Amino acid sequence: MLFRGLTLLKSLVELHMGQVEAHSDGPGRGSVFTVHLPIAPSTAVSEMTPPEPPIAVRRVVVVEDQADARRMLQLLLEADGIEVHLAENGLEGVRLIEEVRPDLALVDLGLPVMSGFDLARQVREKPELAGIRLVALSGYGQDSDIQASHAAGFDEHLTKPPDPDRLDELLGRNRPDAGNS
Repeated sequence: MLFRGLTLLKSLVELHMGQVEAHSDGPGRGSVFTVHLPIAPSTAVSEMTPPEPPIAVRRVVVVEDQADARRMLQLLLEADGIEVHLAENGLEGVRLIEEVRPDLALVDLGLPVMSGFDLARQVREKPELAGIRLVALSGYGQDSDIQASHAAGFDEHLTKPPDPDRLDELLGRNRPDAGNS
């Protein structure tokens, strides 16, 4: 579990143009992990830009079996004012999507109980859920992986960890028509 957490940490830090350093004096002597992140330029209050228009996506279901990844996505989305609902397996994910009717669902493909592929197929079989955007999350991003996720009913395919700019686009930000509908 430690290595998964460190991998997630490294990925998140690198997405923010930072670095992680690890040091140990040897077995049984402990470890020190140092995170270096660039400092954002400070902005005087008078120079602040007006807030962006409201985002298009208001409610998201995250279906992810890894607790760290699930929590990271939850924190990221909630920081932008998005209502987030969590499921840790495919069967629970289908139930939550039916109940919550989110604007978008971020779904890991390799889920226990029911795969993300099967979740997408079940959701797409229900006409009342037709407007929900399904986004596959996977560690694999080759053309064949993307084709398989689209064939199952996903609208988009993101590799883990998701690129923040691409995620913003899917949430309705950084688009010319964001907030204009």
